[in-house]
Amino acid sequence: MTLLRQTRFADRLEAGNRLAETLSSLRGQHPLVLAIPRGGVPIGRVIADALDGDLDVVLVRKIGAPGHEEFAVGAIDESGLVQVADYAADVGADERYIEREAALQLERIYQRRQLYSPYRASLDPKGRVVIVVDDGLATGATMRAALVAARRREPLRLICAVPVGSPRSLTTLQGIADDVVCLLAPEDFRAVAQFYEAFPPVEDREVIDLLKRRHPAAPAEAVSQAMQFSVDGLTLEGDLHIPAHARGLVVFAHGSGSSRWSVRNRHVASVLQQHGMATLLFDLLSPQEDEVTSERFDVLKLARRLATVVQILKRTTQLEHLPIGLFGASTGAAASMMMAAEHPDLIRAIVSRGGRPDLAGRERLTLVRAPTLFIVGGADTPVIDVNRAAMAAMRAHAELMLVPGATHLFEEPGALERVAALATSWFARWL
Repeated sequence: MTLLRQTRFADRLEAGNRLAETLSSLRGQHPLVLAIPRGGVPIGRVIADALDGDLDVVLVRKIGAPGHEEFAVGAIDESGLVQVADYAADVGADERYIEREAALQLERIYQRRQLYSPYRASLDPKGRVVIVVDDGLATGATMRAALVAARRREPLRLICAVPVGSPRSLTTLQGIADDVVCLLAPEDFRAVAQFYEAFPPVEDREVIDLLKRRHPAAPAEAVSQAMQFSVDGLTLEGDLHIPAHARGLVVFAHGSGSSRWSVRNRHVASVLQQHGMATLLFDLLSPQEDEVTSERFDVLKLARRLATVVQILKRTTQLEHLPIGLFGASTGAAASMMMAAEHPDLIRAIVSRGGRPDLAGRERLTLVRAPTLFIVGGADTPVIDVNRAAMAAMRAHAELMLVPGATHLFEEPGALERVAALATSWFARWL
């Protein structure tokens, strides 16, 4: 901890420059600066630029007590991790209350992510030097939640950096961060604002502008290309389409007996593309494997291959900034649920069309964090039942939409168009 002789900062810009000087030994390590919005973002921008690093926001939300929203009984981060205070039950926040409030706050986190960075997912802290910043610490509750969220994503080193903080709040961070850097820690701390000569509110527009300054832009022109994925000693073929200024990427997982040439999936993909979504349709099985029924229903293998392909896409320069959704049909829906359960940080939303999510298993369904839409034909009674059961098992936000009169393959007039409209609305909401 480095302490200054001065007692106030002129503004957030000076505070950021002072912190950047203190952290100058990290220059050359390309650190990831995670700022707590909104006040931490101007400071984070200064530090990221000075250290030649990347800037992103770390999004956490407080869970308030029943009837007293400002009194925190817990917090939730962008991955869905909920932290609950020991005293939560004593003030009326039972398990059902926490689950309900956590779902509400998580939706607000997704909305804020969409507002701040609509063309990309959050930057990955894994294996990087990560600096979590704010413009000051009062209780330290938000910073603690942010540090825990960052720690779970396996950074190489985790640093908390603030211009000013109360001595009591600083001590609570020891052991969570590898290092805590604070320039002022006055004993007479009452509020963060008292240590700034100018401390105006930071508006969302400013946050957006600061985050945009060095982020890669979405492609300005549409791109279509064939892709090949080496998986399990096989070469799986795929078709990628990226519209101009894409806002997200939807990966299709086809069902039993189908392939990347599925007419139904290609229709949905074309509608998504018209609404700014990049799409990938690829073969989960080789032609030889597809002739074997047991291979078609090996959901674990399908999920593993889906995960491999998504990880390859995240390492592709033109796609790495895009949040990813999954569109699964039949057994592909089960593979999507399994994959999302195993890799919650990769998937932001799921749509299941006439799916068999039950094949993923109840335990894995409880682990899915991505908001999920189940679309089922209104006349497809057996599949309606299994989708309702799957939705009941989930902890993540989930909805079931029935297409009136439609059967399993949505061959009735207007049925597939309704599926495409529902899927587009869902991905626009959550990606």
